[in-house]
Amino acid sequence: MYDLIIIGGGPSGASAGRRAGKLGLNTLLLEKEEFPRYKPCAGGLSTRAISYLDFELPQYIIEREVMGLRGIFKNRIIEVHKDHSVSSLVSRSAFDNFLLKKARETKIEIHTGEKVLSCEEKSEFVEIITKKGTYQAKFAIVAEGAHGILKTCVRPADDENKYGVCVVTEVLANEDEIEKSFGSVVEIHFGVADGGYGWIFPHKNYYSVGIGGIAKDFPRPREKIHKFLINNGFTGDYKLKGHKIPLGGIKRKISGSRVLLSGDAAGFVDAVSGEGLAYAISSGQFAAEVIAGICRRGGNIKDLSKYESLCQAEFGTHLKYSLISSKLIHRFPELSFNMAIDNREILSKSLDVVNSSIDHKSYFYWSLKVCPLFFLRKFKLG
Repeated sequence: MYDLIIIGGGPSGASAGRRAGKLGLNTLLLEKEEFPRYKPCAGGLSTRAISYLDFELPQYIIEREVMGLRGIFKNRIIEVHKDHSVSSLVSRSAFDNFLLKKARETKIEIHTGEKVLSCEEKSEFVEIITKKGTYQAKFAIVAEGAHGILKTCVRPADDENKYGVCVVTEVLANEDEIEKSFGSVVEIHFGVADGGYGWIFPHKNYYSVGIGGIAKDFPRPREKIHKFLINNGFTGDYKLKGHKIPLGGIKRKISGSRVLLSGDAAGFVDAVSGEGLAYAISSGQFAAEVIAGICRRGGNIKDLSKYESLCQAEFGTHLKYSLISSKLIHRFPELSFNMAIDNREILSKSLDVVNSSIDHKSYFYWSLKVCPLFFLRKFKLG
C-alpha cells in the first residue's frame, strides 16, 4: 500500500513526485512512455513556471531567451521588445526528462513504460491497474495531460467547447538564419484559426511552427497548418504532431474522494497564450503537499478539499481572466489588432503578463481604461 500513486511523468507528475518524495511520502510514479520522449509543444517556459522550481535549470535546457513579440494579422505587423527576458524556449523532451530526474533524486519509485489502464476510488484506497500489474495507494494524482481518459474517474471528459486542438512541427534551420530573422523575438499570427493563433518560435537550430484553435471551430487542422507553413516560406515535407489542450479558466471538478487532478488533466492552462507549464508544476506540488498533510501530519481525508483552494488562490482568478480576454480577442481579432497598433503598450504590457509582472485581471482592467481612447480617436467622438 503506497501513500501516493502519481499517474504521468510530465512536468506536473514529476513536480508532484519530487515534492512528495521530499515530504516523505511512500510514492510510486507511473509513466506510459520511456524518457526522454518527444512532446509536441512550442516549448515556451515562462518566468512564472521557472519560479516554482526549487532547483536551477542547466544551461543546455534553455535554447533561447525571449525578449520580444512580433504580432501579424493579414500581412500587418507590429513588434515590441523588452530589455529583459520574459520567457525561455526549451525542448520539452530535454526539459521533461530533467524534471523526472529531479523527482528520482528524492528516492520515489518510478516506473516508465508502464501504461495505466484504470484508476478507481475505493472506500479505503485507490486501485490502479496497469498492463503489468495492480497497485493500491491511499491517494492518487492524475497528471496524464489533456489526452488521457483517467481523469473521468473524477469528472466527465470535456466537450469540444472546452478544449483546443493544436498541430505542430519542427523546421530545421541554420542558427545564423534564425538569429538574423528572429533573434530573441517569437512570432504570433492572429486570425488564422478560430479561437487560437499560429506561431513560429525560434529554438536552437530549428523553428517550432504550429497552429491551434478551439476544437469545435477548427476543422481540418492538418490542412490549415500545411497552408500556414507554405504562407510562411516553409515548403518541406514535415512530420506533423497533433495534441489537445484544455481551455483554461473554466470551472472544473478537480478532486474526488481520494484522487486529485493536476496540470492539463485539471484544465490549468492560460487561455490567451496556451501556456500550461507553470500551472502544471505548481498544481502538482500543491497536490503532493495536501496529501502529505493527511498522510504524514495527521490530517483528515476531508482536507483533500484544500487542494482546490490552494490552486484557486494561486492562479484561479488569473486563469479566469485569461479566458475572458481570450474570448474578446478571438471574437474581434481585427479590432484587437488595430488597437494594438494604435497603442503599442497594449501588446508590450501583454508581455508583462507572461513575465508575471502583472496578472490577467490587472491587465484586463487596464485594457478597459485604454480601449475607449482608441474608439474616441477612431470614430472622432467627444
